[in-house]
Amino acid sequence: MSRDSNKNILDKNFKLMGMSAIILLVLFLYTLYKSSDHIKSGSYYFGIIFLLLLIVFAIFARFKQEKIQKFLNKEKGEGSTFSKELNRAQDNSRTNSKHEDFSSNITAVTSNITFKDVAGISQTKGELEEIVDFLNNPKKYLKHGVKLPKGVLLVGPPGVGKTLIARAVAGEADVPFFYQSGASFVQIYVGMGAKKVRELFTKAKATAPAIVFIDEIDAIGKKRGGKTNDERESTLNELLTQMDGFEGDSGVIVIAATNKIEVLDDALLRAGRFDRRVFINLPNIEDRKKILELYLTSKHYEFDLDRLALETSGFSSAALSTLINEALLNMIKREAKVIELEDIEAAKTKVEFGKKDSLVLSMEQKDILCIYQASKAFVSKSKVSLFDESTKKIDSIYPSYNELLENIKRYLAGSIGVEVIKKEKYAINSEDLNKAYTLAQKIVDDYKMAKDANVLIENISNDLRSYLSHNATDINRLKNIMLKNEVITNDDI
Repeated sequence: MSRDSNKNILDKNFKLMGMSAIILLVLFLYTLYKSSDHIKSGSYYFGIIFLLLLIVFAIFARFKQEKIQKFLNKEKGEGSTFSKELNRAQDNSRTNSKHEDFSSNITAVTSNITFKDVAGISQTKGELEEIVDFLNNPKKYLKHGVKLPKGVLLVGPPGVGKTLIARAVAGEADVPFFYQSGASFVQIYVGMGAKKVRELFTKAKATAPAIVFIDEIDAIGKKRGGKTNDERESTLNELLTQMDGFEGDSGVIVIAATNKIEVLDDALLRAGRFDRRVFINLPNIEDRKKILELYLTSKHYEFDLDRLALETSGFSSAALSTLINEALLNMIKREAKVIELEDIEAAKTKVEFGKKDSLVLSMEQKDILCIYQASKAFVSKSKVSLFDESTKKIDSIYPSYNELLENIKRYLAGSIGVEVIKKEKYAINSEDLNKAYTLAQKIVDDYKMAKDANVLIENISNDLRSYLSHNATDINRLKNIMLKNEVITNDDI
């Protein structure tokens, strides 16, 4: 951009030079004509020759303008540092103007992924099929005055397939799919993120029925406070406004994904926005088997699939995909045509190297974790998965003393259960312990229901030891169910 500007300036200078020379030449000739009788020297003729040369030079420079421009740039090193920064600022200004004109790349895509391409989502498939049915048959619901939630929040650890599931919903419904990551709304200039949100929803409404998917929404949806970024807050406010601006019968459904729901702003989670949550956990043993079968479709293999599903505890669907891909690469390296156990073992080494140790479990570690989760399920009388880090607690606006103690029991149940069954203490989940001690301190400081938090914890721990010791047989039964299925349901309890 700066070179074009310099070229135009140089062009104008050459034209001005030529015009000035012509004017001066005319004046010179006119003076010569009027005063020819008094000229006694050659200075006038010298001036005429100089002006003619000036005109010739201007014409020559006009035709050789490109070479002169290159020569000047070379001599000046493309100008001073100040001019460089000035030109760069001008370029950025023009670029920003283009952004403000909404020349963005927000476009809808057609997803060719369906539920048959996604394995291991049997537990969440029912809720997702309801959304698909609403998009395909809205009159079926609208005639009864039913409005589906505007926003669906997919919650789960990385790699469980949240984006793939959203694409599958769009593919099943055969509607336009608008994909945006939360980070793409975070801009340097205040207001740009909000404009992008407005454009996204404007385009989605224009092509309704449609699905808007915002991946990693916590990039813009974190809880607000005094130390937050003004641009992120304005973007979040615009997102909240846009979600309030359309009804449940508009044909636009917003699906968002996050790894941690606890960091999201309460305004996002209130009724009328992301009021439906779909929790997607790491796949259990049956899910892993189905995922592996899907990835091994049309591939030749000679190994025990059931055993591989058992040995890949803690693997997400993305990790399983990588595992099979690495096994195929090892097979090609061996110049073979069949995936064998040695290919799987080589692939597991590569995949596990990049995974957290806490998720790559030996059979002994898995046994300990199963006891921990079985104890939580037995005390809380609720469904628990092997890698479920949450604890179901009693939620009450005005909790009683006994309800508060019950919640502490549920936080401590896993650790005490392992201690009772294994006859030894293990460090497993510090987060549950921290929650138990925090709640105990709250009972003492805020509710004034006890005098000492440590004494309260000790008394609850002793009661749990006694209770779980008398029910050790049930704990072991639930542990075996967890080892087999990697999930304990309400029916198992």
